[in-house]
Amino acid sequence: MRLHLADLQDPKWKSHEGRWTNGESWIEPANVSTVIMEVNDDQAPRVRVRVKESKRDEADFVAVTMEPGHARLTAGVFGTAPLYLTEKAGRLHASWDLTLLRPYMQAEHLVPRVVARTLTRQHRYTSETLFEGVYRLTERATATFTPSGLSIHYPEPSEHVLQPRTLRPGVDPLTTLDELLTDVIRQTPTATGCVGVELSGGADSGNVALAVKAARFPEVYSFGLLVGGSTGKQQSLRRRALVEHCGFPDTATTAMQHPPFCAGGVRDLRKPHDPAGAFYQEAFDVVREQAAARRCEVMFTGSGGDEINAHHCRTQAELPTPEPVPWLGKKTIRALAEINEHLAPMPVLPVPTLMAFGMHNPGFLRAGIWPVSPLAHPQIVRFMEQLPHEHKRGKALFRERIRRTGLPDWVAAPAEPENFLAVLEKGLRSYGLPVLDDMLKESILVDLGYVDGKALAQARTNADSAPVVPDLLCDVLALEVGLRSLV
Repeated sequence: MRLHLADLQDPKWKSHEGRWTNGESWIEPANVSTVIMEVNDDQAPRVRVRVKESKRDEADFVAVTMEPGHARLTAGVFGTAPLYLTEKAGRLHASWDLTLLRPYMQAEHLVPRVVARTLTRQHRYTSETLFEGVYRLTERATATFTPSGLSIHYPEPSEHVLQPRTLRPGVDPLTTLDELLTDVIRQTPTATGCVGVELSGGADSGNVALAVKAARFPEVYSFGLLVGGSTGKQQSLRRRALVEHCGFPDTATTAMQHPPFCAGGVRDLRKPHDPAGAFYQEAFDVVREQAAARRCEVMFTGSGGDEINAHHCRTQAELPTPEPVPWLGKKTIRALAEINEHLAPMPVLPVPTLMAFGMHNPGFLRAGIWPVSPLAHPQIVRFMEQLPHEHKRGKALFRERIRRTGLPDWVAAPAEPENFLAVLEKGLRSYGLPVLDDMLKESILVDLGYVDGKALAQARTNADSAPVVPDLLCDVLALEVGLRSLV
């Protein structure tokens, strides 16, 4: 989207080749079939634009209200793919794809506390991004654009159920969860009925897959990453059992063939990408390409399952103590004192889920696929907040739901859940260390004082003889490569 304030004086919006245009200004929805854009200019010069799913009668994903000399953008609660915004010379630029704002990003103008959060894994949900003047529109937040510039206004904190409640006699929480989950999935719009399911073999994606099966879409495909090793063998068996139970045509990808920094991946090719993107972007890019090749309009994911099963009081949750990072530069160390400044208020959905959406979901939109995470729907979140803890401990309710389908206990409650640690080690050892060698010769982060070059060189020396490459190196390498791809 680009809005020129001068065009708002005389709004004459017209539809042209998928865009709404008015003078120098234009608005274009993401190229996914399930999302629609509604333009209401009945009260001109006041014009309102809404972007929402075509079927759901719920809050907008984003709404834009334009009047002479003034524009206001407001995000909904879902945060599926947040908007990024910046202002330059009386023009507002916005996109769900951070890379499209490249002309307005400069390495010399990074936000120190955001760099510090990224390098130490102390990520925070906030309107701030790595780049000065480029903002994220967090859930329910409002961006106001006037001749004075661009400003972001946070909403009031969302209200939540702070303590579990007692179930009424005779209530079966599993039946309630089943009905809620199936109903949320059935609400998802699709023109052709062709959908995909991310199926890892775990309880979260397994429960989503079972509900997708019950929703009876005309065409459903499952996709997943196999992590390899002894853990991966068990994961593969669990996936196969779930796939056969659901009857989905399945595509499994060996993640070890597409580890971080691998040859031919987004980082190796230096394609523009979000520096704060997912560690395993290369592998998930393959999954997204496979889903696009199957012409899936929607991808259902198990995101949010960990968060809604967590047991803590939202007002007193303590963040884990971060692991020490020995190569932090003086500028980063100073900025650590500010990492908790300017945070967004309590959202409707869990914070880690929203942050994962921001890293993971833009890749789906680039592939023309709309990502849907049913476990993070507000109805499911609120139900799980009220649920007594014994039903959430160890994901007990989720695992019981899988058992009731007749699947064995080793599928419902695996002794050794899958993880990507072996994939990360392969990526760092085979591809990351050469990137580090290049970084020691020339580095944005070292030159700007965010990373101590001598300490990083020592870490490189130590890595050669270490049985496992320190996984914290992935953070600094991914940030460096991502910054280079944009600036």
